[in-house]
Amino acid sequence: MRDTFVKTLIGLAKENKNIELVTGDLGFGVLKPYWEQCPNQFTNAGIAEQNMTSVAAGMAMEGKTVFTYSIGNFPTLRCLEQIRNDCAYHKANVKVVCVGGGFVYGSLGMSHQATEDLAILRALPDVVVMAPADLVEAEECTKVLAKTKGTAYLRLGRGGEKRIHNKIENFEIGKAIKVHDGKDIAIFSTGAIFEEVTAAYDKLQKIGYNPIIYTFPTVKPIDKETIEFVSRETDLIVTVEEHNIIGGFGSAVAEVMAEMRFKRARLLRIGLNDEYSIRVGNQHYLRQQYGMDSTSIVNMILKFVNI
Repeated sequence: MRDTFVKTLIGLAKENKNIELVTGDLGFGVLKPYWEQCPNQFTNAGIAEQNMTSVAAGMAMEGKTVFTYSIGNFPTLRCLEQIRNDCAYHKANVKVVCVGGGFVYGSLGMSHQATEDLAILRALPDVVVMAPADLVEAEECTKVLAKTKGTAYLRLGRGGEKRIHNKIENFEIGKAIKVHDGKDIAIFSTGAIFEEVTAAYDKLQKIGYNPIIYTFPTVKPIDKETIEFVSRETDLIVTVEEHNIIGGFGSAVAEVMAEMRFKRARLLRIGLNDEYSIRVGNQHYLRQQYGMDSTSIVNMILKFVNI
């Protein structure tokens, strides 16, 4: 996913000399093609993410479209005040890019596990929050953010994500994408955790369930229309996110459903249950440990529908 982001940004930067990429002294193996092809549109701010964000805001106020890039919590929580005060408040054209959302860097411990970022960035006024599920969504998110004014957050996986879509027609910020038709149960997800949803879908089909599947590349603004429609047409909506269930994607869906006058569906949120990970291991291991792998998703759905 990160390679797709860089490849897409190179193409955009060649067409638009106002696009800038600023890194916090990392990602050089991935970013090398960018700085070789667009050397005058690249800055290494050093291990100083707060400065990186303020520099990006200054560039944006001078007419640039700036992408800041770092891993996990470094471009977000470490410099939240700069994102809020320097970027979002001024509606500056800064796109904050995190590579390694969720448990991607799980083996490095909780300091590198981005599990509150969606909630925190979603709380900032006028900030668009996006978390693509596959390479095609990552490309489309990058393209649309490059031409959208204002501050935004793009949460990427690391690499090796499976392709879901061959292509996406008429991709828009704030619109969910239906992947499978079905009935009675709907599963919504955001970000690279979709690979677990895909495996869960296959397991559920084998035991007689046929869930509707949507991916939400945009967490904010959330696709209110799709949520309302599915809430009226199904018995259960399940949200899946590699993130704390407090304030994140599931909460965004819950907010829409709570304000509906008439709905049929109940809501089950799957994610990190308001805790920090005290375990260390790779991404798949931590998904298993915290109930976000495909088997856990299936078991939670079956338990819920039998209540």
